[in-house]
Amino acid sequence: MGVYVSVRGWLECDDKQFEAIRAIIAAHEDGHYSGGWGRPGRPVGWAKYVFYCADIRWQAVGWFLGQVREIARIPPSNDDNDLVRGLFFLSHEIEGMSEWQVRGGEVHITAGDERHRYLDE
Repeated sequence: MGVYVSVRGWLECDDKQFEAIRAIIAAHEDGHYSGGWGRPGRPVGWAKYVFYCADIRWQAVGWFLGQVREIARIPPSNDDNDLVRGLFFLSHEIEGMSEWQVRGGEVHITAGDERHRYLDE
């Protein structure tokens, strides 16, 4: 059957970055796991949000990480110089949880915090 990883997380961006994120997601469309990407039906407030939630095979984590790294490198598009930022929790069936922080143009991967272990139960 294979080993699965539950991926849950979000990204925050501005309007122009949102369009760049949509283009990156479209470029990596796989007809299956790409269905985990979503966004609110209509904007609320000034920031845009993009979410990903899916149970994916362990072998697909590299595919997903490549997208998130590409998204993290999207440059600022206004005078605020804000980069895309976000947070993902990945729960591996065997290895447990990891946390991906999207900040500063990079994806910082660490072990999951004990406070979030309830997500693995």
